[in-house]
Amino acid sequence: MPNGACDAPAAATPVGCRRHAEPSPTRTHVPVAVPAVIAERLLTRRLRGMRSQQLRLEPHRPGDLPRPRRDGGYLLYAHVPFCEVLCPYCSFNRFPHREDRAVAYFRQLREEMRMVADLGYRFSSMYVGGGTPTVMVDELVATIRLARELFGIAEVSTETNPNHLTDAVLGPLEGEVQRLSVGVQSLDDDLLRQMRRYDKYGSAAQILRGLEAARGRLPTFNVDMIFNLPSLTEEVLERDLRTLTEIGADQVTYYPLMVSPAVERPLERALGKVDYGREERQYRLISRTLAPTYRPTSAWAFSRTDATLIDEYIVDHDEYVGIGSGSFSYLGGEIYANTFSLRNYAAAIEAGHPSVDARMRLHRRDQLRYRLMMDLFGLRLDKRAFARANGVGVERGLPLEYAFLKLAGAFGRDDVEAIELTETGRYLLVVMMREFFIGVNGIRDLARAGLPEAERALFESEPACGRPMRMPQPVLAGD
Repeated sequence: MPNGACDAPAAATPVGCRRHAEPSPTRTHVPVAVPAVIAERLLTRRLRGMRSQQLRLEPHRPGDLPRPRRDGGYLLYAHVPFCEVLCPYCSFNRFPHREDRAVAYFRQLREEMRMVADLGYRFSSMYVGGGTPTVMVDELVATIRLARELFGIAEVSTETNPNHLTDAVLGPLEGEVQRLSVGVQSLDDDLLRQMRRYDKYGSAAQILRGLEAARGRLPTFNVDMIFNLPSLTEEVLERDLRTLTEIGADQVTYYPLMVSPAVERPLERALGKVDYGREERQYRLISRTLAPTYRPTSAWAFSRTDATLIDEYIVDHDEYVGIGSGSFSYLGGEIYANTFSLRNYAAAIEAGHPSVDARMRLHRRDQLRYRLMMDLFGLRLDKRAFARANGVGVERGLPLEYAFLKLAGAFGRDDVEAIELTETGRYLLVVMMREFFIGVNGIRDLARAGLPEAERALFESEPACGRPMRMPQPVLAGD
């Protein structure tokens, strides 16, 4: 807790001190609002202080994935861990692309999908992340088609990079993918060079030509950007925002820069030291500049239309199953992690079982915090649905977290039915998700550090380029 004080405020994932009783109803309390900048500092400090308390993944019987507890309602996540260029601050499981390796992997991925179907799982939506899923578009399409055949999937989202916005890639995706997300990160040539993206993915002018050519090819087209980069000025940010509005992207997602401890030094060498003191100003600039044309659809996503979110799928899906090396599943309050080793992944599929080999159990209170954060990240928490799903209302189940957010001015609406967020509330959810990502990526960093030396050398010797960390997974904040 901040300064070790037991009565410091808690938030959606922090753990509050339990020794204080509820205030007496006969006393009059005049709440004093907490400025957003102070709330951010308290929240960040508290969350970072808890990392040492977080439980780690424990070894789990290989292939032991539980059967579904209900008919449907799950989301399928498929991980493709290959990139043409690796990124200095990405902790997702990724390896340099090589065609023979990738072809074999996609075949194994489809085999694992069949195993999940045999367990009885059914999905209506699928998200394909990476890595760069479109690195072999024909293999990707074959995988999507099998998912539709096995599960009757209606909606598919996938990621790509700017150099894949070509007819050769977009053509096969038409009719197969409903939501495409392209990692742009910046439209400033100097920043692209700093992130080592310029040579591989092109200049800002080249990227813009690709974005304009891709517009309208698929039902929903999202552009991923990053704010709070060390050398990102407000002038450059405003120029990027104007450009994105002019080209008419369906959705714009602005991620804060998120750096796990293991990649902090490589990032600082490549881009400079991160200054979180500028983060709130840049977030409010983004929010207010996009407001005339876009509406917020999550704490960091903005949309022109009523299209659903394309990557923060956990807002709408309480549980999901991950296939592929380095993916996670969240089922029955437990996290299941698949092996990060390509060699071990191939061996698991050859042995005829899913690739899960580690597990972590979330305590009851952590499950409540996780659901609170995911619901509020989607900008609205249905109080009655929360109580039905969790057996307790949000005010009673998480009194300190609720009180802190309310005091910080996070709630624009708070009645018997729902909580809805203010702009300040959306920013505080960005802070929580930023720290959430960093904590989860710390787990990923540990898993990658444990890879066999030959596999670790594949990515440690590669040049790197920038890309945001995506796909939040549950992280345990212990009591």
